[in-house]
Amino acid sequence: MNPFDPRRPHRDAASDSFGEGRRVDDEPNDRPGMSQRPLRYAPDPATWDDEDRPYRAYSREELQRQLDGYDAVLSDAGDDGDGSDPSGSRDSTFRTVLRWGMRGLAAVIVLLVIAIGWLAVTAPLSRSLKPPTPPSITLLASDGTPIARRGAILGAPVDASKLPPHVREAFVAIEDRRFYSHWGIDPRGILRAAWHNVGAGGVREGGSTITQQLAKNAFLDSDRTAARKIREVMIAFWLEAWLSKDEILSRYLSNVYFGDNVYGLTAAAKHYFGRAPERLNVGQAAMLAGLVKAPSRLAPTTNLAGARKREAVVVGAMVDAGFLTPAEGRAVQPQRVLASRPQQLPSGTYFADWVLPEARDQAGEINTETTVRTTLDPELQRQAERVIRQAGLRQAQAALVAMRTDGQVVAMVGGRSYADSPFNRAVQAKRQPGSTFKLFVYLAAMRAGMTPSSTVDDSPVEIAGWKPRNDDGRYLGEISLARAFARSSNVAAARLTQQVGVKQVIKAARDLGITTPIPNEATIGLGTSEVSLLELTAAYAGIANGSYPIVPRGLKDVKGKGWYESLTSRTRRIPENVQDEMKSLLGSSLRGTGREARLTVDAYGKTGTSQSGRDAWFIGFAGDLVVGVWVGNDDNTPNPGLHGGGIPAQIWRNFMVSALDIAPVRAPVVVDEDAADPEAVENMAEIPDMSEAVDRAVDGAVDGAVGQAGDRLRDIGIDLRRGEDGSITVSPTRGRDRTPPPPPRDDRRPPDDDGGEE
Repeated sequence: MNPFDPRRPHRDAASDSFGEGRRVDDEPNDRPGMSQRPLRYAPDPATWDDEDRPYRAYSREELQRQLDGYDAVLSDAGDDGDGSDPSGSRDSTFRTVLRWGMRGLAAVIVLLVIAIGWLAVTAPLSRSLKPPTPPSITLLASDGTPIARRGAILGAPVDASKLPPHVREAFVAIEDRRFYSHWGIDPRGILRAAWHNVGAGGVREGGSTITQQLAKNAFLDSDRTAARKIREVMIAFWLEAWLSKDEILSRYLSNVYFGDNVYGLTAAAKHYFGRAPERLNVGQAAMLAGLVKAPSRLAPTTNLAGARKREAVVVGAMVDAGFLTPAEGRAVQPQRVLASRPQQLPSGTYFADWVLPEARDQAGEINTETTVRTTLDPELQRQAERVIRQAGLRQAQAALVAMRTDGQVVAMVGGRSYADSPFNRAVQAKRQPGSTFKLFVYLAAMRAGMTPSSTVDDSPVEIAGWKPRNDDGRYLGEISLARAFARSSNVAAARLTQQVGVKQVIKAARDLGITTPIPNEATIGLGTSEVSLLELTAAYAGIANGSYPIVPRGLKDVKGKGWYESLTSRTRRIPENVQDEMKSLLGSSLRGTGREARLTVDAYGKTGTSQSGRDAWFIGFAGDLVVGVWVGNDDNTPNPGLHGGGIPAQIWRNFMVSALDIAPVRAPVVVDEDAADPEAVENMAEIPDMSEAVDRAVDGAVDGAVGQAGDRLRDIGIDLRRGEDGSITVSPTRGRDRTPPPPPRDDRRPPDDDGGEE
């Protein structure tokens, strides 16, 4: 039999055996070995089998009686029998109400916890101490003089409890008269504002408290939506629960906007009245409190009359609130602001725009105005701007970058006028560098074991269908690398690129810091890939410094590099013999195409011109300065007659003379007879006849003689020029030490020449 069958006899606890043949009514009701529960199962005796014989002693009536008694007990426990007891119904209703009440209370507690958690994350109390706008950064030159300011003017935080009573009362009277009595929102103020707005037919008055204004300024945007208003109210309650009234007022006065890009009572008091908040008189406090309503429109520096009218309104509110007696209110006079505003620093310059992101990174998270010292030299910056103004650029633009050999940028001019165009052509523009890119071709050659005395074939060549040509149409055959570099031979550069390998030229450029894309083709030797002036100048600084890469920087203090950056950007030394060989080549260039840049001290550099004079460059170094100059048009249109050995070389020379405080060149310079400037002559496929060649030679000689004589006469105030018809004019100088740009030339480059010009 199944041990769980209800027909099975109970186990005797004493004997641990099942009793057999015992009647239920024969056992005492309290016998421990027997179950006291009534049987719920009464099988028909007729269906018993032999195994169930011991159960035959139980009668059907007896079992049914026990079952009936058990059902009665269950019925008594469930209700009162007839269900007419009203007390039971009341108890049941009370229990139901209590149960749902507890559930509602639990839901409220859960929602409150969620709301507190949400506010703690989205509206931390610490944020109410932060300014609502990016703080001001003042950039200082290397000598500590301010050069630019960017961002808002923020004052130091104020403590409302330490301010004179009339200063606090001015803001409370006009902005939130019941500030010290309400709990975040002012129902009376809301109703009053609603009533006035209905009467005015539009929104004329607001009902926000100072606490709500702090919540809006510190945590929310300016959207006028119901959801934002609900959040504002919740945050106001949050602030009132955790901060005292003086703490709320202090944070409000420290961050509120007063116009003229000034935030905070401290900054406003200094900006408009030149004094600390603790020294403000009643009229000054009232005027500042009145600005909060419309700071941009009522700023006294631009609308003194409007600010004074608003001051009178605030004084009237202080009298009405009982903060001033009528006599005291009448005694308040219209206030004056500073006769002259503090000297305004420019918010942007070419250098400031470039260095500002790095300055913000260095300053980190700031809550008040801070200063960052830069590498800019004010005197060199003025000299750079002067030589650009005096360059006679006509419609063209120009850019100049000057840096120390370690990469410290000391001057930067990104265009003729920042006010007209803030686009920084020294940093943002990417243009073809022309022959200035040959620096990397010859560096790869020196690395391959060549020297300036090594030779290269300066004769026409075809490389994979490309036919590079010399701009002057002259080919000298086997010449030294020094001579090829001095005359900026395109054919020699193409042959060297093919000889050392394009990849080695690209590697030399990458080592010196060029990051712009460089195509894997032989034409790169003539400067067909685009670079920025800043990056190319830094590459020349690597040769001057004897190490690479040189990273241009504009901040005086440099943060330490991380371990990964230290591993990936290690500075490497250029072998001394390679550096000397490169300086020898760059020096020879100033006796050739770059002779307009010659100085009275050792100088090194290279000219560059892209096709049709679209871009003209001169980059070089002398002393501890590395300077790059670019001239061209923003729309990349041709500039007939423009070449790197002309205006860019002259700008470079004039800047260097002033920057290094050296005398200008007076004695004539002996120039290699084959180092004629190919950029200053016409581009021709071939020389038509000897007479034309002779005429050109004579003209060149005359021009050279006139130029040398002009240099001498210019020093004594006489300007000597030769016209296009050969006539010579003499006139007083006009304060510009420069030669006029060469006359326009025809661009007669053959269609198959796709290489860059010198």
